[in-house]
Amino acid sequence: MTTVSDHQNTSDSPDLPTSPNAELTHEEIFGAHEGGKLAVAPTAALTNPRDLSIAYTPGVAKVSRAISADETLASRYTWTSQLVAVVSDGTAVLGLGDIGARASLPVMEGKAALFKNFAALDSIPLVLDTTDNDEIVETLVRLRPSFGAVNLEDVAAPRCFDLERRLIEALDCPVMHDDQHGTAVVTLAALRNACELSGRDFGSLRVVISGAGAAGVACAEILEAAGVAEVVVADSRGVIHSGRDNLTPIKTELAQRTNPRHVTGGLGEALRGADVLIGVSAGTIPEELVATMAEDAIVFALSNPDPEIRPEVAARHASVVATGRSDFPNQINNVLAFPGIFKGALDAGSRMISDRMKVAAAEAIAAVASEELAADYIVPSPLDPRVAPEVAAAVAQAAREDGVATA
Repeated sequence: MTTVSDHQNTSDSPDLPTSPNAELTHEEIFGAHEGGKLAVAPTAALTNPRDLSIAYTPGVAKVSRAISADETLASRYTWTSQLVAVVSDGTAVLGLGDIGARASLPVMEGKAALFKNFAALDSIPLVLDTTDNDEIVETLVRLRPSFGAVNLEDVAAPRCFDLERRLIEALDCPVMHDDQHGTAVVTLAALRNACELSGRDFGSLRVVISGAGAAGVACAEILEAAGVAEVVVADSRGVIHSGRDNLTPIKTELAQRTNPRHVTGGLGEALRGADVLIGVSAGTIPEELVATMAEDAIVFALSNPDPEIRPEVAARHASVVATGRSDFPNQINNVLAFPGIFKGALDAGSRMISDRMKVAAAEAIAAVASEELAADYIVPSPLDPRVAPEVAAAVAQAAREDGVATA
């Protein structure tokens, strides 16, 4: 069987109507969601008694006996090798916060529709009525025979870091928290092309990340993995550094890996002379701070729905500006990343999603846009049909190079 979307014009961003400038109406939104956005359809014909005997009893018993003798055959004779479980506890849904499992289900259905539309992957939304990491891990371990990969979605920080780590350790399949790594992958792709456009050396960039939640931590990790020399992260209390008190374990680890010049103080101190600002917080960044950055800076103001600084204001001081919104140029949209990442990982039979696979995904996204680079075009459109296949191929190859592929 395969999961199919009843509404294919869906995006990870909630503001992509048929016409980008058309206002979404209450009737349009609720009408599209009535009865849900997903259905299940068979891939085998069921039109006569012979069809029934093949798809179900007695024929199906032969397949079950074969899998019982060799469990690896499940990936060939069931849908698990192309099935993603989209898992959430509803604690950090879009900009709505902790709204609970049931209220998160429309978002998870939308995510499943995106997997089908952009990567031809089946997926099942699983919303869990618990915020206990032990219970979530136990649940997914017991359900492991039913799926091929886990996309964690909208789980609040800092609990999401521990949950993802534990699931990666417990499950022999790809696991990725998209709110962390999807954003990070697309940010890296955009930054690669912004550097190409502005003539900057990627390795010598001075990058400041405003926000130390799920996306901020993942952005710091992937930029370091890709070779950026200096990353400084700031949260609501100021710059994260090794001399700061009362850091969480995640922030303590960040302090040890980042901020090589030992910058202290607030965002103002961090931004002075910096090449790049990546905003992944709900805060506002004053124009006067952006004005202290290096000449022709790069600003990614990714908070939704309100960017940390308006793009037209940032453009007074920056040569390249990106946001998380579809109504401005250079949208940093996770749809560019997660369909192809999971497709590539599953195609390769990968046991995990490694740093190399994430960097490969970013490079593939950047390459799609590379021939038409402009200040208002540093990443492809989320609807560009070239993206997911290119990302999937790059991720599968990286999995094989990393030695985590089985196919």
